[in-house]
Amino acid sequence: MKRSAASAFVLFAVLAGLVALIRDRPVAASADERGVEDVVLLHGLGRTDRAMRPLEDALTRAGYRVHNLRYPSLAKEPDELVALLAVQIEACCARAEKLHFVTHSLGSLLTRALLAESPRASLGRVVMLAPPNSGSEYGDLAREMKLTSASLVPPAIAALGTDPAGFARRLPAPSYPVGVIAGTRSLNPLDAVLRNGEGDGAVSVESAQLPGMTDFITVNDTHASIRRDPAVHAQVIAFLRNGRFNHSEPGREPGTEENP
Repeated sequence: MKRSAASAFVLFAVLAGLVALIRDRPVAASADERGVEDVVLLHGLGRTDRAMRPLEDALTRAGYRVHNLRYPSLAKEPDELVALLAVQIEACCARAEKLHFVTHSLGSLLTRALLAESPRASLGRVVMLAPPNSGSEYGDLAREMKLTSASLVPPAIAALGTDPAGFARRLPAPSYPVGVIAGTRSLNPLDAVLRNGEGDGAVSVESAQLPGMTDFITVNDTHASIRRDPAVHAQVIAFLRNGRFNHSEPGREPGTEENP
């Protein structure tokens, strides 16, 4: 009986040790696994992180660790927003091995300003959706109508005009890989009055382009639907992985209609 009890005890100890080893083994899909690439998402003017959740879901499924940030776009000047975002990014991503940025509209300009002020050794690639890289005519309109008071118009709008001395135009050209996706579908009747050429109802195709950009494509989307379009999500992932968009992508239907 004593020998049987001793044998049972030894067997129990061995099994307990094996369970402990299995429990302590790292899980392959752990968020802490080395080699996982991080992506910061930045929404546009008047939006929140909710606007980028469809893209967040697509990037998460593709294996990225996503940080969908929120900032008070309607309350502060662009330079103040850049300072706030710098604190958030330091908090979430200081230890990132490789950090990408995917941005929409105003978020693209803030990213350019942020990376110009604080270059990152871990920086990977940047994808901009509908960025007003050369400013927007709607910023000009706000200034001409003298609606630059913070009580009437968000401070950032007046800074987004096409004036060479404005926030958008004074940002330096990028020294990192940048892919730009511009929309060509407008539901805005003012577009025909304010500018010539294609646009998405808020930003023209011409303004979206950026000297020094790595790649550029247009899609049949509005300023709002571009961030929800699964085909755009696929292009974002292609650029993050390969540094190029998939220019062989076949034609598709327009994105979901929404006022820009």
